[in-house]
Amino acid sequence: MTFFNLYSPEKSIRPATCYFLGIFLSLAIITSCKSAEDRMIRKAEQIHREVLTIDSHVDTPLLLFREGYDIARRNDPYNRGGKLDYPRMVEGGLDAAFFAVFVGQGARNPEAYDIARDRALNIFDMIHRAIDDNPEFAELALTADDAYRIQAEGKRAIYIGVENGYPIGYDLSVLRTFYDLGGRYLGLSHSRNNQICDSSTDRDGEEHGGLSDFGSKVVKECNKLGMMVDVSHISDKAFYDVLRVTEAPVIASHSNARALCDHPRNLDDDMLKALAENGGVIQLCILSSYVKDLGANPKRDSAFADLRARYNNFEDLSDEEMDDVRRQWGELDRKYPSKLATVSDLADHIDHIVQLIGIDHVGIGTDFDGGGALADCYDVTELGNITLELVRRGYSKSNIEKIWSGNFMRVFRAAEAIAH
Repeated sequence: MTFFNLYSPEKSIRPATCYFLGIFLSLAIITSCKSAEDRMIRKAEQIHREVLTIDSHVDTPLLLFREGYDIARRNDPYNRGGKLDYPRMVEGGLDAAFFAVFVGQGARNPEAYDIARDRALNIFDMIHRAIDDNPEFAELALTADDAYRIQAEGKRAIYIGVENGYPIGYDLSVLRTFYDLGGRYLGLSHSRNNQICDSSTDRDGEEHGGLSDFGSKVVKECNKLGMMVDVSHISDKAFYDVLRVTEAPVIASHSNARALCDHPRNLDDDMLKALAENGGVIQLCILSSYVKDLGANPKRDSAFADLRARYNNFEDLSDEEMDDVRRQWGELDRKYPSKLATVSDLADHIDHIVQLIGIDHVGIGTDFDGGGALADCYDVTELGNITLELVRRGYSKSNIEKIWSGNFMRVFRAAEAIAH
């Protein structure tokens, strides 16, 4: 097709004709662009409805202890309502989530281990009650296949993962107890070194040089039980030690690519390649400081450092003290709002990982209610924005399904098969 130049001296077009023709062409272009965007949005919405969506890590159980919090009610994420509840899971099209049983690092002696174990069991109990009291919304999921069945019944599948192996002490039988209560993965450590392995963020540096001797036994016991091993939070040396010991593929339940955000909690390219060789999967976290270097925020950083100092870096705290910490954390968060990365920034991590190790080793683990939030994915109701960005970047429905659940479920089934 040949187009003519409205301003060519060879063409004799009156100014009024040029004016109205220009308006017509502008409207046509705008309408065409709008239609293309509408089609893309509708396509993303359809994909998001049809694929099984799994979030491999949320800290919502921490809210279950808060007076007045009701997971069956739609809460306000901007007013201590957390990032996830059952009604908002429905709104956001989230079919399944791993609720974390998290106990912070504390002293390492028999008495402390007993206290930590009891706290973990209490969290298990709270999760079970949040499910049992709301059978119209949710059901406890125990196997990979359960999520698909529960989704078909129009309910949310709630899995349980254990974040930080500290509460098991030196008693491997506690792992069996956690498994019997629904625990389907074990995060080996958290922000500090423990009896199992070194942490990626312990301020005192390494203690074991990776995985401890007892830690090797923990990994093998997880394999025997069919409990996935979670390498998020552990040190680089511990990561490689786990890959040498495990018989099953592993997960990083909420970590990102260090090449794009240089944080020790993220995995570097060599680690990602090793993860792919293991057959594992990295579930990308939306905690903004793990997504993008957003620069310093001195007032906020100082306020939160003071809070940590006043509460012993959040270690060895009672449930009442932890509730007070969460209240003050929320107040500081509102007073000194953090800078937030975007869904596009997160998708850059997906692109990098896919280009490096392929489409079969990446998923989503938001860390909602543990700090996870993006400017355009602030709570669970906005998860569809991730799918929309993937559609914009040309990902097919089958590949989006892999990212949202397929890759994770492959690892889950492998862990089940090895145990059996």
